[in-house]
Amino acid sequence: MRWLYCAHKPENNLLFGYNRAEETRRRFIIPLWNVYSFFATYASLDGWTPTADDFDPAAPEGATPQSDNPLDRWILARLNQVVVRVTAALENSDAYSATLDFESLLDDLSNWYVRRSRRRFWKSEHDSDKETAYATLWHVLVKMSRALAPLIPFITEAMYQNLVRGAFPNAYESVHHTDWPAADSAVVDEALTAQMNLARRIASLGLSARGDAGIKVRQPLARALVDLGGLKDLRGLDDALLAIVTDELNVKSIEFVDDPGALVTYRVLPVNKVLGPRFGADFPKVRAALAALDPAGVAAKVEAGDAVEIELNGETVALAAEEVLVQPQPAPGLAVASDRHITVAVDTVITPELKAEGLAREIVRRVQAQRKNAGFEVSDRITTWYVAPEELAQVFRSWGDYIQAETLTTELIDGQPPEDVYVEKHKIEGDEVVIGLKRN
Repeated sequence: MRWLYCAHKPENNLLFGYNRAEETRRRFIIPLWNVYSFFATYASLDGWTPTADDFDPAAPEGATPQSDNPLDRWILARLNQVVVRVTAALENSDAYSATLDFESLLDDLSNWYVRRSRRRFWKSEHDSDKETAYATLWHVLVKMSRALAPLIPFITEAMYQNLVRGAFPNAYESVHHTDWPAADSAVVDEALTAQMNLARRIASLGLSARGDAGIKVRQPLARALVDLGGLKDLRGLDDALLAIVTDELNVKSIEFVDDPGALVTYRVLPVNKVLGPRFGADFPKVRAALAALDPAGVAAKVEAGDAVEIELNGETVALAAEEVLVQPQPAPGLAVASDRHITVAVDTVITPELKAEGLAREIVRRVQAQRKNAGFEVSDRITTWYVAPEELAQVFRSWGDYIQAETLTTELIDGQPPEDVYVEKHKIEGDEVVIGLKRN
């Protein structure tokens, strides 16, 4: 309820009630607790605890972690940007602006940082990359909970008791005893933040294009093509960010193109209800004159809000941008999505090899869901049996190593499951598959 009250403009009437409270819970409280629970679960499984280096009871998250991973550096930059803005907002008694900044940070943390870092926490080897992932997420959660404490005191107290007091008994007894968090301006990398925003825009448009084509994200595709349009000064992403977007879109490669005609063609038409009455009997000539123009050039002018000039009865006539309709058409074999500046296309041609890889990913998804249904722990190793038609059985054989690694399967057996294992039947691409799982 406190978040509900804070997250509204004070000059407006407060809308409240069960539905509004539930909306607030879904929008902020549950995602925050889910991120915390994700960290707590995997840190417990791995036996990870924060180090005591630079420990200060008043600022228990310690110094900002050092990492070469761009995701770590980006979320630390975002955290400290928000601390600066929230500090200024609360000093001016502006709780509403503070909640907007926190909700934006939580969206970045939950829907990008944690989602793109999951494999770093899941992998079995405890290397330096996994260590920095834990250290970064712990630091973010502790510092964020300290900043959130005045707004949601009880949730942040529960987080603090586990994240901090559970590791450092000599820490302050309550999150409300700690100092207000100070921003670390040294880690606020504006260039990285801009590049990550670009990466997320490209990924969002690519996923939209896949969705429009009806292609599941689990199905790998050959390539994505990106035209940065008016943002060509941001040309390209570094290799690390490019790898993140490539994985997010589940494509084999990403290519930046200079010619938007490689992605889309344009059909240019007059807006009939406006230009018909304006030109009367000459309207067919207007249509013909528009059709004779370079469609890409007209599209660029309309997007910029500029007038489009045509020749009509020996005179130059200007048509306003809103009087011209531009219909983009994807190039053959592509699905396209765009915003004001960026156009992203994905190659919709699925080869047999790509199809087999997509089926392997679908099998992994089904086995993971079956593990959960069977009540297995996330760290449990299992033996997996399968009975499938030949095409799917070939996928099990060809992609066996991948399936085993992703599902913690120590042995993958082609055959009828024994009676003492957990069995489910699945429909994959219209074919029935029997899968049996047994905890080792």
